[in-house]
Amino acid sequence: MNRNGRFERIHAREVLDSRGRPTVEVDVTLNDGSFGRAIVPSGASTGKYEAVELRDHDELWYGGLGVNLAVNHVNKVLGPELKNSEISASDQRAVDARLIELDGTSDKSNLGANAILGTSLATARAAAQQRSIPLFRHISELSSREVSPKLPMITVNIISGGAHGGDNLDMQDFLISPVGAPDYRTSLAWSVRVRESVSKVLRDKGFHTHVVADEGGLAPFLDTHTDALETIMQGIHGAGFEPGIDRDVAIAMDVAATEFHVDGVYELRSENRSLSSSQMISLLADWTSRYPILSIEDGLSEDDWEGWKVLTRVIGDRVQLVGDDLFTTNSERLRCGISGGIANSVLVKLNQIGTLTETIDLIDLAMESGYIPVVSARSGETEDPFIADLVVGTATPQFKVGSTTRSERTAKWNQLLRIEEELGPDAPFVGREAF
Repeated sequence: MNRNGRFERIHAREVLDSRGRPTVEVDVTLNDGSFGRAIVPSGASTGKYEAVELRDHDELWYGGLGVNLAVNHVNKVLGPELKNSEISASDQRAVDARLIELDGTSDKSNLGANAILGTSLATARAAAQQRSIPLFRHISELSSREVSPKLPMITVNIISGGAHGGDNLDMQDFLISPVGAPDYRTSLAWSVRVRESVSKVLRDKGFHTHVVADEGGLAPFLDTHTDALETIMQGIHGAGFEPGIDRDVAIAMDVAATEFHVDGVYELRSENRSLSSSQMISLLADWTSRYPILSIEDGLSEDDWEGWKVLTRVIGDRVQLVGDDLFTTNSERLRCGISGGIANSVLVKLNQIGTLTETIDLIDLAMESGYIPVVSARSGETEDPFIADLVVGTATPQFKVGSTTRSERTAKWNQLLRIEEELGPDAPFVGREAF
């Protein structure tokens, strides 16, 4: 029997993420020496329907945030089970199915989504190395669709608030997308240029810009959310670009409304006002009529399904409405959205669901249903650029990893530059069609 691709050693350890908090790193070695390593990210504003990230809750070790339980589950349960099985690392679907089976819960709360995901992703890397092909090409073959690798349109964090920015503003992120750029390399250069221009606008107004938020965005204490939109508009102009959905640079928002949805009311504490669901919809609709906003993520709370229906009906024909906390990279929740006509886009975060194949299945479902998937990083990121290969390998049209500062962010942008170079001078690029 050909045993190539069988597991020889699986080992996990506790390492640190970009916020200095513990997370899980997993090494997978196959019997021919092929090797894969993956590090699991972590979110700050997390939806309650996400797969469970297992923490130790030992206050004497990293204030209760340690992940030794998850590490032990890899080393003592998942690793030995895979090593003693007949499953090949090249059969990612069988590997992930076995990991899910071993956990035995719907939310991966027994062994931990962080333990399971680290093992799943490290397996994919080892399998790609064994085949001597780039990870993104290996991932392409895991999709149920016929996929040709393609570079995505990027969305870049410029100004942060909420859980990412120290609650200077209630809403979480104000971003830009260089929709007029002809290729990925140019889109990245344009994004850096706009960020630097916005930074100058803020400095000229007397703000300090050397302190950045979790995802590398600027975190000024502005008076209102409209100030953030106006500042970005000034920055786009200052960089020499024309703002507009059909021009050079457009605006996107991550409202993260669940974070300030309290007892059925949206509490904008930074502006000292409370909004009903209908008032929140009216506010977002007003902004989209005044600014070149082409994407709004989590404009309403994860449980405000009726509000989402109205929001989609009111502006869904002209604005991308992304469900993050709403869908949590879960195919069943996305199917509910599709059947109910709720949102038109879904954020894709590996650790929200916990395995590579479940993530790819969600992307396939979205693409086949006319929903736009957006591969995204987490606020607690790592130096692991896995999602850059994921977005190209699945030909997902959009990519969102934070700003253009902090190495856990640039690790992903730089990996896309390498992939673009590998794909050659005519590297396929989604461009404006991403929206």
